Amino acid sequence: MDMTIFQIESNKIQPRKGDLLISAPFLKDFYFARSVILMIENNDEGSMGIVLNKSFSNFMTLNEVIPELASLPPIPLYKGGPVERKTLFYLHSFSELKDALPLGNGLYVNGDFEQMKRYLLCGGATQGYIRFFMGYTGWQKGQLKQEIETNTWIINKDSHLDLLNMHLRDLWKESLCDMGGKYAVWSHYPKYPIMN
Repeated sequence: MDMTIFQIESNKIQPRKGDLLISAPFLKDFYFARSVILMIENNDEGSMGIVLNKSFSNFMTLNEVIPELASLPPIPLYKGGPVERKTLFYLHSFSELKDALPLGNGLYVNGDFEQMKRYLLCGGATQGYIRFFMGYTGWQKGQLKQEIETNTWIINKDSHLDLLNMHLRDLWKESLCDMGGKYAVWSHYPKYPIMN
């Protein structure tokens, strides 16, 4: 058997803003197993990203967190990571939102939240345009680099996925398939191999 099929080829690359970190199929970490993280920042001081495919065990909505939005139809709220779990982040496609940070591929993070609230209160669509997250994922200086070198993360630098429309349940598998080759094969690796 050709064992190179299990080698990660991106473990010498450092991710940039807008890249995806995909957890290796063999990662057993309770929080990060089968996770996909969108990189927000990666520099000499440290790194941060937002987990895109984790939901709260009890369905949560933005309406519960922001009282002014209580009258609107439920807006899902997702788990962005274990750090600052009371801090709101929003990933969107609104280039005109003041102070929004561009991530590439037509995606932005945060921006003027008062402007965003006005958009929502006026009936603005959320599906396919915006997703809300509580918390983020962070790494201290050098920590992410070490995790990448020890094959914890696969880096997708050229994702073709529509991240604002993907179903959470499919994102890990589709992110690997998007990379093609052996990574597409990895997407079929069972979550619990012992159960097969």
